[in-house]
Amino acid sequence: QVQLVESGGGLVQTGGSLRLSCAASGSILSIDAMAWYRQAPGKKRELVAAITTGGNTNYADSVKGRFTISRDNAKNTVYLQMNSLRPEDTAVYYCGARRGASNYWGQGTQVTVSS
Repeated sequence: QVQLVESGGGLVQTGGSLRLSCAASGSILSIDAMAWYRQAPGKKRELVAAITTGGNTNYADSVKGRFTISRDNAKNTVYLQMNSLRPEDTAVYYCGARRGASNYWGQGTQVTVSS
C-alpha cells in the first residue's frame, strides 16, 4: 500500500502562485511514477503533470510554461509549483502514484483562483 497526503492548496488571485506538496509513505520503493491530477466541478479528472522515477516529466498543454512538477526523493515528496494561476485552474488537485498495475490517490486539496 502507498499513502499519499497532499497539502498547499488555498485561495489565490489571478496571476498568483501556489505550491502543492504530496508526501508518500508506505510501500514506496517500487513506485514507477507520480502525478498531479485535477477535477473541477462537473468535469472529469484530468492529468496536470507527471514525473517518473527517472525524472522524466510531462504536462497538460493548458499548464505548460506555468506549472512545474518536481520530486525530492530524500523526502518522498512530489511538488507542483503553479505560477500565473488562472480562474480555470480552480479545481480539487489530487496526487497519484502508480506502482505496477496499482494506482493510489491522495485525498485532494482545493485550489481556488479568484478573478
